[in-house]
Amino acid sequence: MKSAVETLNPTRVRLTVEVPFEELKDSLDAAYKKINQQVTVKGFRKGKIPARVIDQRFGRGAVLEEAVNDALPKFYTEAVNEADLNPLGQPEVDITELKDGELLAFTAEVDVRPEIEIPDYSGIEVTVDAVEVTDEDVEKSVEQLRGRFASTKDVERAAQDGDVVTIDLEAKVEGEVLEDGVAQDVSYTIGSGELLDGIDEAVKGLEAGGEATFTSQLKGGSAEGKDAEVTVKVTKVSARELPELDDEFVQMASEFDTLEELKADSRKRLENMKQYDQATQAQERVLEKFLELAEIPVPEKLLADEVQTRKHNLEHHQLGQMGLNLEKFLEIQGKTVEEFDAETSEQAVKGIKTQFLLDALVNKEKLGVNQEELTEHLMRRAQSSGMSPDQFAQAVVEGGQVPMLVGEVARGKALAVVVEAAKVVDTNGEVVDLSDDEDEVETAAETVEAAVEADAETEGDEAK
Repeated sequence: MKSAVETLNPTRVRLTVEVPFEELKDSLDAAYKKINQQVTVKGFRKGKIPARVIDQRFGRGAVLEEAVNDALPKFYTEAVNEADLNPLGQPEVDITELKDGELLAFTAEVDVRPEIEIPDYSGIEVTVDAVEVTDEDVEKSVEQLRGRFASTKDVERAAQDGDVVTIDLEAKVEGEVLEDGVAQDVSYTIGSGELLDGIDEAVKGLEAGGEATFTSQLKGGSAEGKDAEVTVKVTKVSARELPELDDEFVQMASEFDTLEELKADSRKRLENMKQYDQATQAQERVLEKFLELAEIPVPEKLLADEVQTRKHNLEHHQLGQMGLNLEKFLEIQGKTVEEFDAETSEQAVKGIKTQFLLDALVNKEKLGVNQEELTEHLMRRAQSSGMSPDQFAQAVVEGGQVPMLVGEVARGKALAVVVEAAKVVDTNGEVVDLSDDEDEVETAAETVEAAVEADAETEGDEAK
């Protein structure tokens, strides 16, 4: 077999392959054997029909077609390996010559990973939010805990913010009461924002027995998205009563003995959360700067496929679970189809470039992934998916997704290398040291995963 490579552009090549006919022997034998099992010829036992009879009865062309279809993937793979290419997706194959007994020649055009020169990232500088936990933050956290133990007591007064009201609702569109627009004995906390826009203003100031009418856009049901005239009647007003904030409450609601211990723990937890957010922010901003420094061409077909994948996932998975279609989603977002397409394309470009650049850095730095790192990443992914680690691991193995997880961890390690080399300061001008972060690689992997997003499809294509 002879092969040659022609570079069409930085992300696409054409392979020209010539195969001497004798190298098709195994595929020809397999073709005769397959046809033997599929046909019957009078006078011959099934599977024992001579090749010359098959040629006479069914045509040599049918045998050649079967043999070539069997052989092409093998010769294509050999040519790719010989040229040391990294193909993306499936090739477009064109048989240019097929001379029985002499020669098979074909071309294969395919997108390939571009050669990327890793830019100098040692001068990257980014600014992130400072980690600051105020007394007000701590008080708010404690109040949230206190609120979970609140009780209610019926009161004979006008409803006000924070009260729990029991209400009846009736929604009309164009003067007609909707079949699914009537609800009774609905419990609603004023100010929670859990029902219709405008309901807080309508019920505040009403006592039990009072009613009001307001206009609001419906968030669900048969007339979703339409403006409705809503009548709300208050049947009961209840005041929320918070428990006394003292050591006795703390012992009942937590593992601590005193209010001071609870507040100290709340402060520590808030600091940890803000440190995690700060690390994620640093990684995101360093990644943005890193991408800006690099020249990364994006294959057109890969980009088109990625955009289609993202749109399909949004329409058929995320929006489907929310009971929305794309049209309604765009209406809620206040976006045109053109704006949505442009935004999706921009996100896809970023995802592809992120994957290409960090994979190139993985190869340059020879960054490996050990079993402990892979297991930790699998545990995190399982937790975020709502599955047990065993269930998630089984799904990953059965779906052939282990290489994808390894890639995510490796890219996280590559990003961590860049972040450690960058200068990170907070809004107070203080240098932020992220090198002591035990979860640095894992948070970096999550940052990369968010940027790459639907590119698992890309990796699946590469494996084919």
